[in-house]
Amino acid sequence: MKYIHFIINPISGSGKHNIGKTELEKHFPKEVYKIKVDYTNYVKHAIILTQNAISNKPDYIVACGGDGTINEVASCLINTKIKLGIIPVGSGNGLASNLNIPKKLEQASKIIRNGKAQFIDVGKANDHYFFSNMGIGIDALIIKKYDNYNKRTLTSYVRATIASSIQFKPIQTIISFNNQIINTNAFLLFVSNSNEMGYGMSLTPRASLNDGLLDLVVVSKLNFFSKLILGMRVISNKIEKFKKAQNTLIEKISIELPEKICLDTQIDGEYYNLKTNKIQVTIIKSGLEVLTN
Repeated sequence: MKYIHFIINPISGSGKHNIGKTELEKHFPKEVYKIKVDYTNYVKHAIILTQNAISNKPDYIVACGGDGTINEVASCLINTKIKLGIIPVGSGNGLASNLNIPKKLEQASKIIRNGKAQFIDVGKANDHYFFSNMGIGIDALIIKKYDNYNKRTLTSYVRATIASSIQFKPIQTIISFNNQIINTNAFLLFVSNSNEMGYGMSLTPRASLNDGLLDLVVVSKLNFFSKLILGMRVISNKIEKFKKAQNTLIEKISIELPEKICLDTQIDGEYYNLKTNKIQVTIIKSGLEVLTN
């Protein structure tokens, strides 16, 4: 009998989903599965719930939520024998989309029941893990503003992007990777493990979750017209046509903001203010096993 532990964020996707123990039992009958269900009550609660669940040695731990909830659960499962399951009910659902996990409960549940899994790489920025992407620059400000809206929708994301493009000032940044050192005024510095950010948009359409490499995108200071072109290229998933975006494959990168004391960043779509001006980003190859199609 498979033991599956579900961790549900009840407010993911504006709280409109109906996932709960009663609904899950329709897809995971008691005769075949032992299931346990926990609900998150606050940010980072999923970490505590996952750590407690691990001690009971389930076969799978399933994150029911968006990229933030998935990050909290998955971060606890790195280099364990427990497989991560995903039922995506968030706003962006970037990682689930990259893994071809559908939003419909019935279809996502079927993937979990089938039990097919693959290993994916994991990014690490200082002490924080990421599975989709992280970045400093305008994307961190976008997420900061996005979090302040009442609803996490595509419309809110577009509003946050427009406001951030007007307000954001490029940051003096020193980056070291692949035996080179670059000093730039970074408008965007984006490190990605997956090929999608969420909402179907991508800065790294060729990125792979299991190639042992991270995709680095650097865009230096832009004028207003170039910002508009960049925005259109991102929305249309044609970032490769934006010549001012430098894309490089890396295994690690050192980032320093010499004029800053603290550093704003986004990690898997969640805003962080780190009490440092330096970040070391590395990759853990095949660090997580995920249930997939």
